[in-house]
Amino acid sequence: MESVFVPAVAPKCVPALQTSHEVTVLPIFQTEQKQQKAPANLPFIEANTSEVEMCHLKDDCIVPVFAKDNELTISHQSFIEAVMDAAKEVFPHEEISDPAIRVSHMIKGRIPEAIHKPVSQLLESDRTIYYERMMFCFDVPTIFQDINGCRLNLTIGGVRAYNEQNLFARKSPEKFKLFIGFKNMVCCNLCVSTDGYKASIRVMEAAALLSSAVELFRSYDMTKHLKLMEAFQGCRMTESQFAQFLGKCRLYQYLPTAERKALPELLLTDTQIGLVANAYYRDGDFCKSEDGSIDLWRVFNLFTGANKSSYIDNFLDRADNATKVITGLARALHGDTEYRWFLC
Repeated sequence: MESVFVPAVAPKCVPALQTSHEVTVLPIFQTEQKQQKAPANLPFIEANTSEVEMCHLKDDCIVPVFAKDNELTISHQSFIEAVMDAAKEVFPHEEISDPAIRVSHMIKGRIPEAIHKPVSQLLESDRTIYYERMMFCFDVPTIFQDINGCRLNLTIGGVRAYNEQNLFARKSPEKFKLFIGFKNMVCCNLCVSTDGYKASIRVMEAAALLSSAVELFRSYDMTKHLKLMEAFQGCRMTESQFAQFLGKCRLYQYLPTAERKALPELLLTDTQIGLVANAYYRDGDFCKSEDGSIDLWRVFNLFTGANKSSYIDNFLDRADNATKVITGLARALHGDTEYRWFLC
């Protein structure tokens, strides 16, 4: 059986949180009624995204259809509403924040009456838009834990990317990504683990999205996830080990295919590894110690910070992979062989 890296002493427990469906969660987090807001103007994803409001999606954007039968796709706003309804069902006594929504790859069009107008004469009412890619998340700020001075709020969200859907065919199951994890309120980095992430939900209607979300929220082991992140504080790398690790991460991108497939997966790009190296020296919250050493909690946040430069459709896969890589690195520091290549 695969071993799980956990701290020697578990954090303190608080009274269990009662949820719907007769589910009892025994957390190591705390609950409170006051919401601690994230730092102003600090997005959870950057890349080429823009922030929009729900009303913009509802009032200003069209909804694409499947070309061969003109059947509607599930709109971005319907996706968000279904997931929020699921959160309210599973966490009925908790505070739910408004969703933060980021979009990219705007698709422009015109209404039929404006087909022959020159661009210079187009009115706003003549234009149509929708966004190929959308990601959102919202906090449950009354469920949180503190790790090394960083408040982590329970966070829920999802991704929709029309570029992964064949809109030129007849209506078929549509793909969505969904997660439940934690947001580091110091830097708005998202912490995602495998059991809190569904990479390919395929449904025909919004009601099925709600059911899938409820199933994921009920199965997510937040206690295990928090213990894992707390355990990262107990593992340190010397400057030499960290340099070796980053060097191997850079080499990983250029390995022959057969050699790379024999190693654990690393999804951060070469450019993002460069961002990690830069942040090792310059990040205000998670840089190295004076002696050059760094604990894996900080390394994890350097990885999740670099992941903010990912496009929406790759973001959650890389966030989940960051957790796997840092967990594997912790095991390698304790003698495990799976990730030894990154340290040798």
